Amino acid sequence: MPAGPLLDAHAEASAGEADAVAFARLYGEPLFALPADLYIPPDALEVILEAFEGPLDLLLYLIRKQNFNILDIPMVELTRQYLAYVEEVRSRNLELAAEYLLMAAMLIEIKSRMLLPPRKQAEGEEPEDPRAELVRRLLEYERIKRAAAQLGELPQQGRDFFPARAWFEPGAAPRFADVHVADLQAAWRDILARARLVQHHKISRAQLSVRAYMSRVLKALQGRRFVTFESLFEPAEGRAVLVVTFVALLELAKETLIEITQAEAFAPIYVRLAYVPA
Repeated sequence: MPAGPLLDAHAEASAGEADAVAFARLYGEPLFALPADLYIPPDALEVILEAFEGPLDLLLYLIRKQNFNILDIPMVELTRQYLAYVEEVRSRNLELAAEYLLMAAMLIEIKSRMLLPPRKQAEGEEPEDPRAELVRRLLEYERIKRAAAQLGELPQQGRDFFPARAWFEPGAAPRFADVHVADLQAAWRDILARARLVQHHKISRAQLSVRAYMSRVLKALQGRRFVTFESLFEPAEGRAVLVVTFVALLELAKETLIEITQAEAFAPIYVRLAYVPA
């Protein structure tokens, strides 16, 4: 058998034994003892298993953990465990322990009052239990805590669901599609075709004013929301009047005095005023 594999096997066995003896590895090298100058902070290995929201929360935890009867609390054992926790907290955070110290004084007072003989009461009345006020506060806190847990299980906005949002512009006027030139030409050709059906053999020359027909169109549009494009023309008046009326419409549209709209392709064309007169 070649010497190379034997050396590799021996090296692997030595590494395995070294790892078995070493308690850690640092940069790939086995570490058999802690360095003499290694500094470990006092709180480095401290683990806090329970977190309490206040003294009542701590008392309720101690009572429920040991199955104490909350209506008949063993004050000696409860006070001993509570003071041990407060002493642990006080050594680390004096401000946090202030409210816990106040409750500790209350527990010591209750325990001392229980050692004294009860006060004489009137006939038929039971002696006052020094623990009654503490029991009332614990029961009330437990109800509030249970209600808060039930509320926390309900779906919450931002945690369990998010409201749908849609942007809209309130009060915005509806925007109609622009009229294409081809649709306008088709409507004009249809008007001319109908005008050819009505022919007058009387020849007369009249002076036609584009401005006058512009005023005529504006007057026809006043007080009306929409007017069809075809209704502004009178084929019986002849082709010259139709041409002048069409030119008047174009001039009004150019001066943005009227709007020519169409809801969709091949739909009727409508004309309306671009402003509402006062």
